[in-house]
Amino acid sequence: MPPRVRASELWRVGAELLEQAQDDATLLAIRDQERAGLDIITDGEIRRESYSNRFATTLDGVDIDNPGTTINRRGEPIPVPRIVGKIRRRHPVEVRDLKFLRANTDRLVKMTVPGPFTMAQQAQDDFYRDEEALALDYAAAVNEELKDLFAAGADIVQIDEPWMQARPEKAREYGLKVLDRALEGARGTTAVHICFGYAQMVREKPNGYSFLAEFSQSKAGQVSVETAQPSLDTAVLEKLPGKDIILGVIDLSDPNVETPGAVATRIRRALPHVPAERIVVAPDCGMKYLPRETAFGKLQAMVEGAAIVRRELEGRTIAAAADAG
Repeated sequence: MPPRVRASELWRVGAELLEQAQDDATLLAIRDQERAGLDIITDGEIRRESYSNRFATTLDGVDIDNPGTTINRRGEPIPVPRIVGKIRRRHPVEVRDLKFLRANTDRLVKMTVPGPFTMAQQAQDDFYRDEEALALDYAAAVNEELKDLFAAGADIVQIDEPWMQARPEKAREYGLKVLDRALEGARGTTAVHICFGYAQMVREKPNGYSFLAEFSQSKAGQVSVETAQPSLDTAVLEKLPGKDIILGVIDLSDPNVETPGAVATRIRRALPHVPAERIVVAPDCGMKYLPRETAFGKLQAMVEGAAIVRRELEGRTIAAAADAG
């Protein structure tokens, strides 16, 4: 289960060598993505114990030594940060990560930040007693981080909001307001990722989203959508006019590496509904639970599948990107 509080016991390297080891591992992730042929790469999120906890536990107002509890997307109680004061960002969290990535590749680079709605849902609120107010303060912290990441050289910043899918009623109440506060004043390409959860945790995924078309009204320039594992009816993408689609075409629940032809078929399913120029192909979600060789093979197949479709379209743009996590 991805941790929501700090989990330093997961690291196998001592504190005195941890940063160096993380840098080394990040370089391996960068080189693998380049070798696979990706157009847009990430730092692999090597330094994070989960997609959300590293950022969420650096903020003021959070008691990480005495965690609270919430119910996760599978209906199970889990330890989470306990909110005991006003949420504020003390300092940049991922800017050094971005600078390291930027210094070690000449390709487009993308960073991800946990979404304010999701962080508010992954917390026990003993201070605000108002979910929307809590989420808006998380959004202000994310907004500061996002602006610093763009200023430091990020091409794309993605906000991960999986709990909007898990809690659609609350998302409809104030989710877009919170997301747009986080994106306010962004000076670069922004994306929002919404998913059903890691394939390792969610083996059977629904074939439709409970919260997706609503993003057409958001400030996000791109919307990341799973289509491979859930066999999504891609006609739903027509409900996101004007948005670029980060199209999930790699099934992370399948230990077998897709053929390029299978990937091309998944891309073609979207083309009647989204112009090719608005598609960025990607894995469905993060690849953290896959063996390294499997992940690399899937990325290669994704790039080759995109190339097949690009040739069929006489070179029209379809980018290939990694999805961190």
